Amino acid sequence: MKHFSPLFASGRSPLMTGQSRLGEPRTPLNRRRLLRVAGALALGGSAISVGSTLPAQVVEPRGDLDELYDQRVDQAIRSGLQLLIERQNEDGTFRSREQGRWVGVVSLAGLAFLSRGVRSGVGEPGKALRRAAEYVLSQVQASGFLSARGETSHGPMYDHGFGTLFLAELYGMDRELEVRVKLGKAVDLIRRTQNEEGGWRYNPAPEEADLSVTVCQMMALRAARNAGIGVPKETIDRAVEYVRRSQNADGGYMYRLTGGESRFPLTAAAVVALYNAGIYSGPEISSAIQYLQANMRSNFSLERNSFFFYAHYYSAQAFWHQGGTAWESWYSSLKKTLLGLHNSQGGWFDYNSIEYGTAMACLILNMPRTVLPIFQR
Repeated sequence: MKHFSPLFASGRSPLMTGQSRLGEPRTPLNRRRLLRVAGALALGGSAISVGSTLPAQVVEPRGDLDELYDQRVDQAIRSGLQLLIERQNEDGTFRSREQGRWVGVVSLAGLAFLSRGVRSGVGEPGKALRRAAEYVLSQVQASGFLSARGETSHGPMYDHGFGTLFLAELYGMDRELEVRVKLGKAVDLIRRTQNEEGGWRYNPAPEEADLSVTVCQMMALRAARNAGIGVPKETIDRAVEYVRRSQNADGGYMYRLTGGESRFPLTAAAVVALYNAGIYSGPEISSAIQYLQANMRSNFSLERNSFFFYAHYYSAQAFWHQGGTAWESWYSSLKKTLLGLHNSQGGWFDYNSIEYGTAMACLILNMPRTVLPIFQR
């Protein structure tokens, strides 16, 4: 079976150029082509409709602003969350064709609301969060596999990993929803599908593995553990060993153990996975951070890195855990870039869908004020 990109890339979008896997190169897009394709996607239904009926101030502003998390950041997040509300269907899915029903995309949108401190069922944002949660819960299959039937992404374990992460963060915040049993089944499926190397790949079977899918499952397991769901220590230990074996001599991390060059997105993801496994220092961390800092400038543009949001979803977490001046410098650069990419529709364009890009941007920008347990230092 042929597999396509993680990050919910369909493989059929006109934006997909070159090879589509995270560990393999793509042909960069120039600015003119990027704008032309973005416009075509907007006309095809991936942009917010004109004439919103929602009030302008659906998401309340924050009062705890500072030089780092300023009014521009606050307003961008508010408009992004409003776009997600406006594009949501009654069943909790989103308008973008195909990807709007993918569990991973819906879960990331739910995490964006939770990160802001939205209370499930309270106000328009809370209703949107509840709809997303109900949809994700409805997609937990008898085996524990969390992926929409007939609407799955081409890397369904991403759906499962992000969906499990969302349910784990939701658990305890919404007592009206029956989360625990389904969350437990989802966690057990992750445990059962770990392969001999200690990792996971696109499908729920203990066969192949790659670093990107493995990190996704490790994040889900850590969140579940935080929520009180049992996770065998052996499962985590084997996953950590897989991550460590994926590091190259330059400090960066490769896609698969079969070999390959270091990749910025994978390196950021690996650092976060190690942090979440309780490894906060060591040569594998310090050399990876140095690699990220050395390659920062080549990963701050949609044109030059088609995994932009994925990469910085993890890089923001990596430097948030670092703290201090390293974090402040990194966030300041990310903030400038993300605010520059914020569009007139209120969200963020991405190669996958506007909902995906917007949810990721909101999660990244809200890092200094996040209430998600998985992001806590």
